Amino acid sequence: MSRKGQVTRKSKETQLSAKVELDGRGRIHVSTGLPFVDHMLEQVARYGGFDLTFRGAGDLHVDPHHLVEDAGIVVGQALSQALGDRAGIARFAFAYAPLDEALARVVIDLGRRPFLSYNVAVRGRVGALESEVVEEFWRALSIHLGATIHVDVIRGRNRHHIVESTFKALGLALREAMNATGASGVPSSKGMLG
Repeated sequence: MSRKGQVTRKSKETQLSAKVELDGRGRIHVSTGLPFVDHMLEQVARYGGFDLTFRGAGDLHVDPHHLVEDAGIVVGQALSQALGDRAGIARFAFAYAPLDEALARVVIDLGRRPFLSYNVAVRGRVGALESEVVEEFWRALSIHLGATIHVDVIRGRNRHHIVESTFKALGLALREAMNATGASGVPSSKGMLG
């Protein structure tokens, strides 16, 4: 079975498209007009082990907020579409990722129950973004992927390192949680997800 997802979203604020292939060959092409966001999405796909083609544009003259949040929506929807009914996946995973002095942990459940616990005490700019905007990506991803996600920064001083370590940990956790285990049926004692 092919595990692919493709989503397009057009609004008065943003125009975005995402295409993912969970069992791809490491092909990553990202362009949003926000280099730091491009870099973070590339990290998720690289460490997640999936192909990602992502194109985006938005009203950056107003604020990056709309583009960043909508990127979370579109990536979440594309991954959810690629997972289908989620039968045979591992579902749960956690990962730690260091980046120099920073260390982050992401714990994920792909059980179709959106919830975000975001414990990243970063303030100020990261690249062209106010760091508070990054949380909006994670919230939108959680909702539209249908995932419980806990993001914890264990330590760190450099804002770029802190934020990047969380995205690397996300990719690693997704790789494990989306892994096809070969089991039949959905991974739930209820017999259904959600």
